[in-house]
Amino acid sequence: MPPTPPPSPRLLVSDHVAGRVSLLDLPDGRELAALDHRHLSEHAGFLALPGDRIACVDDRAGELLVLDPYGPDSGEPLVRRRIPVAVPAEHLATTPDGRRLVVTTGLGRNEEAWTGLLTAVDLDAPDGAVAVRVRGRTGEPGVTVLDGPSPLVVLRHREPGELLTHRHDDLMNAAPACPPADPVQRIALPDDDGHGDAHDPVGGRVFAAAGSGVHRARREGDGLTAERPLPWSADGRSGGRGYYLRLDPVRRVLWSCVRGGPGDPGQWPDWTNDAWWHRLDTGETGRLPLGPGLVFRLAVAERHIAYTRVHPDGDELILLAAPTGGPARPQVSARLPLPTMSGAPRRGQAPWDGVQRRAVAASPGGGLVAVSRGGHGEIHVFDADRAARIATLTVPTPLDDGGHLTLVTPGDGAHADPVGR
Repeated sequence: MPPTPPPSPRLLVSDHVAGRVSLLDLPDGRELAALDHRHLSEHAGFLALPGDRIACVDDRAGELLVLDPYGPDSGEPLVRRRIPVAVPAEHLATTPDGRRLVVTTGLGRNEEAWTGLLTAVDLDAPDGAVAVRVRGRTGEPGVTVLDGPSPLVVLRHREPGELLTHRHDDLMNAAPACPPADPVQRIALPDDDGHGDAHDPVGGRVFAAAGSGVHRARREGDGLTAERPLPWSADGRSGGRGYYLRLDPVRRVLWSCVRGGPGDPGQWPDWTNDAWWHRLDTGETGRLPLGPGLVFRLAVAERHIAYTRVHPDGDELILLAAPTGGPARPQVSARLPLPTMSGAPRRGQAPWDGVQRRAVAASPGGGLVAVSRGGHGEIHVFDADRAARIATLTVPTPLDDGGHLTLVTPGDGAHADPVGR
């Protein structure tokens, strides 16, 4: 009898505007399961958990969902757990073992921050107290959760910028009715513009992106010790700052996109964009140009890093060849055109209000990259190793605002990045 082929990659497609989640088989795009009336938080994103499971937050229902992309193969439901949490969800993170999670709240559709609720979750709580809500500082905090005998929750705040440390056990033992939660430690940040968080479980460090650089702190005992920040300048290129930060578990590299240029959002086509990277084990840092326009989030594939660039002269998928070892440095290996979007951002208007966008996804265990075409209900699938588009998939909703994607390959180790993306 021939051996059973390994399970194929899976793509979760969230249309947070229409309220639908599709589970697609790759690369053929067959829909294996769907969830209706589910409006996932695009900002908190998808969080990889051990066992190829995925966590996300339904902003309308106020629930943390644990999804099993391979459950439908054996007749099991796509949704394995539903846990009440405070919304609107801003950021989502977990300990590396996937047991203890934290959800922070942000603006949602409000002009000003109005809730400081924080939800701590223990998926294996022995006393049945699975989720507890407390009140902290109002704002839009980022979050990371450090493992250890006493797991630590680190909130990254701005205005004023600071890192606040809580013990996860303290949060889980809080009284009912959302009591205030005082941090056990505060570390002041020199900037009031923090945006972007990462956590390296191997080194026990947290990272926060801000205008002056990437601020670092390492766990020592039951607290954090601040370290010298990493500069955005590298390879003779300076200026700008990164608004997104991601751990690459394949190469143990931090990645961001450094944006520079005019401060007026209406002049976004003239923004400059550089890929910024920092090797955690050697301390080497680099920077290389991607081109003008709107570049934001990125995706980590087995041998590549994928960025999308939106520009009035044409959009593209940019692939960076990213070696896993040795002295070779990342370099742009391909620029692949993307079909235009009706309703794409235009010069003279902000590129994120009432316009179509793109989401990008990949798996650290494979070579596929998926890119959405906002407003068209399409996802384009590329083979990064061949630098070629291999499929165009469709879903029954338009994917307004670009939707949100996550790509899963069995055993890909994506949970080594314990921050929602």
